[in-house]
Amino acid sequence: MSNTAGRLTVGIPRDADPSERRVAIVPAVVPALQKLGLNIMVESGAGMESGFTDESYTDREAIIADSRDEVFRQADIILQVRYLGACGRLGSDDLSRLRSGQVIVGSCDPLTFPQAVADLAEKGTTGFSLELVPRITRAQSMDVLSSMATIAGYRSVLLAATAAPRMFPLLMTAAGTLKPAQVLVIGAGVAGLQAIATAKRLGAVVSGYDIRSAVREQVESLGARFVELDVAAGDAETTGGYAKQMDDDFYRRQQEAMKQVVAGCDIVITTAAIPGRKAPILVTEEMVDAMSPGSVIVDLAAERGGNCEVTVPGKTIEHKGVNVLGPQNLPSDIPVHASEMLSRNVVTFLQGLIQDGQVAIDLQDQVISETLLTQDGQIVNDRVRELLKLPGLESVSEAESEASTTGQA
Repeated sequence: MSNTAGRLTVGIPRDADPSERRVAIVPAVVPALQKLGLNIMVESGAGMESGFTDESYTDREAIIADSRDEVFRQADIILQVRYLGACGRLGSDDLSRLRSGQVIVGSCDPLTFPQAVADLAEKGTTGFSLELVPRITRAQSMDVLSSMATIAGYRSVLLAATAAPRMFPLLMTAAGTLKPAQVLVIGAGVAGLQAIATAKRLGAVVSGYDIRSAVREQVESLGARFVELDVAAGDAETTGGYAKQMDDDFYRRQQEAMKQVVAGCDIVITTAAIPGRKAPILVTEEMVDAMSPGSVIVDLAAERGGNCEVTVPGKTIEHKGVNVLGPQNLPSDIPVHASEMLSRNVVTFLQGLIQDGQVAIDLQDQVISETLLTQDGQIVNDRVRELLKLPGLESVSEAESEASTTGQA
């Protein structure tokens, strides 16, 4: 592997998607990577959209590469915001640049695009997907989903406020009293809680709903009303802290109970997404029809099909006087802070992956084992293998062992 003075080189190229404004590593964290015994190479202009000049990297003794090809050629470890499947067809262009033995770390969306993982294994590249970081206490500082959800939740309220024909706060004016906007946030995960807090700060009357009754205290601690529906959800939370995928009958009953709540709101923000699956429909077309003209829906699950039945991913549409926003990649809209948060997540992850200046894959480490996608030309993530209809790794190991003992290997 290429190196300078015996040190591994970390490469930070621009992301394959030209609309991506974030960068995987900001200048402020370069010294932390150097402390791990790594050289840092950045593609020229990679940080510009996030407000970080080439000079801000060289001031930290990073190397600036003139081309993307040079970064991929020289780097032992590639750090990207999103790669391969997460960039769609644009990500496939980088596949030819990757090589056997190289390591790539970023968001790959492997549960949606498992074939991209198969392509990565075929190249012999070792891939890690940071969306799969387990929700355990030790891994909170590496949780890219939570970091980016914080940005998305905040940004969703600003989009709603801009699109709405009314102001959010209660105002007493010489021309009379202006009533505050009624905001409903569906889903009280990280994005939802941040949306609730932001809408509340802007002066709206805010309600929050989640199928997990355990989050009621969090919603109310932010000054919002927790919406209770007469719909039994049972055990609605996964061991990782996410809302579970429920059956169709539950969502039908939930929609029936939600109709009146939605109709009385000026702003509805939906945040319910299930990793690797189509987002559940929570706001039906009938519910949108019942909303007042000028109302706004911001669908944060648009990238996974949307929680609103009429959402068009990536577009803003008007449906019978209601503005329905289907934004995608909202963290990229606030690239400075999004990049800073992401960088800290990535550096913390690398601190567990790099030992004595070398890549050390410890499969006993839950964070490493659950984010590892490919190694030595094999797909090693059981969830991805299941999606590709491949046998589990234990079955493969047993078959190999049996073949070896019978002389068939």
